[in-house]
Amino acid sequence: MTLRSAFRGWRAAALALAALTITMPRAAHAIGIEDVVDGGNTYNWVKVEIPGTVCSDGSQYRFWYYDSPTSNNMVISYEGGGACWDYPSCSGQAGILGAAHPNGIPSDYITQFEPQYVSPIINGADPGIPGRAKNPIVTNGWDMVYVPYCTGDVHVGNRVVTYTDPTGVNPPIVFRHNGYNNSVALLNFLHTRFPSINKLLVTGFSAGGVASAATFYTARRTLVPTKAYLLDDSGPAFLAPNSSYNSYPLQQLIKTQWNLTSLYSQLPASFNPNDLGSINGMVATQFPNDLMAYTAYNSDYNFSRFSYERFYPGITKDQVLAKWRTDQTNLINKIKTYSNWSYHVPWERPINDSHCVSIITFIGSHACPTVRKKYWYEALEWPWTQSWKCPSGFLPFETFLSNWLGSNQQKRTVEPENYYNDEDPGMQIVGPLINDALAGA
Repeated sequence: MTLRSAFRGWRAAALALAALTITMPRAAHAIGIEDVVDGGNTYNWVKVEIPGTVCSDGSQYRFWYYDSPTSNNMVISYEGGGACWDYPSCSGQAGILGAAHPNGIPSDYITQFEPQYVSPIINGADPGIPGRAKNPIVTNGWDMVYVPYCTGDVHVGNRVVTYTDPTGVNPPIVFRHNGYNNSVALLNFLHTRFPSINKLLVTGFSAGGVASAATFYTARRTLVPTKAYLLDDSGPAFLAPNSSYNSYPLQQLIKTQWNLTSLYSQLPASFNPNDLGSINGMVATQFPNDLMAYTAYNSDYNFSRFSYERFYPGITKDQVLAKWRTDQTNLINKIKTYSNWSYHVPWERPINDSHCVSIITFIGSHACPTVRKKYWYEALEWPWTQSWKCPSGFLPFETFLSNWLGSNQQKRTVEPENYYNDEDPGMQIVGPLINDALAGA
């Protein structure tokens, strides 16, 4: 895709969406994601309920799979949804970042918003919007496994905790951080159900991104695919070997609160249990013929808040993002020493606080290593409202996926600071619509 054709597509989308919003009835204030994107899946999902697997409230855990008749490639996608480790966060206290689905996973969950729309990778297509066609991507036609999240422990904890209200006002809550047992049972089931897998993509977004990295070793050894791929979207296992690292307080806390010993004890000696970030090098060296990739925005203001706000009282947004960028730079500098790691790191996108590259739509998820301000003599280049320009190297995320997952190519892009997406005329319409839909989900 050329920049010119991308701009034309954006302009058409902007005009079409503007017309759509103008013609909507005034009373129709609630916007559903289905009103914005044409991206929902319609698979013949199969529900799985394994005895002994539970959510945080003790209810039955369940996940879903789709067996494609045309492929023996598989995507396992771990759902995101925050995390918790004390009474305020696990009880859903107002103003405190917490974890999704504290009341369990409904039996019809797969038909609801998040499983149906959140992942273009699961849906096998970058969804369309008015004026922009729906496009199949490299995972189109694959077997799919959707892994819901209800344990507050990035799918890898193994501890039942009674959290007590520090104010003494509310009764204590019993919280089952059972993600590890759920994940192991799920993988064992899949091994029996799918004994022959060609390509296996283990991925996830946010908390699910952490899970994709943390469970990859076990998934790879349990399912034994011909070739495996790890894609961590915005759930980084940052390096934190000692207290001089920004993510050290978080990692030390969850190691205890979630009892990560069950996970860590299954990993080889190349993993350092005192540094969750060592898992990135471990998977690279244990599986040199497999491919790993990391993607996240440089301005993620969601996962970064979980990482630092509760551990650095009074920290400002700018300070949160500064710590995030330092940790992310350390991570990139580490994984780029391994030939089987790729990365795609755009600067920002005004959707979901720049959190998660692969969710809902790939609009604005491109990365350009050469992006810069226009020179004065370029000011009238289309679009003239845009003061940023990508002279070369424009890489849409769907192209990254095609090259990396489809063609086994190493792709490495870190985009410098820019606000191209903020000024994009299409994004100025699409972004608020999607954010409104996410807020109402």
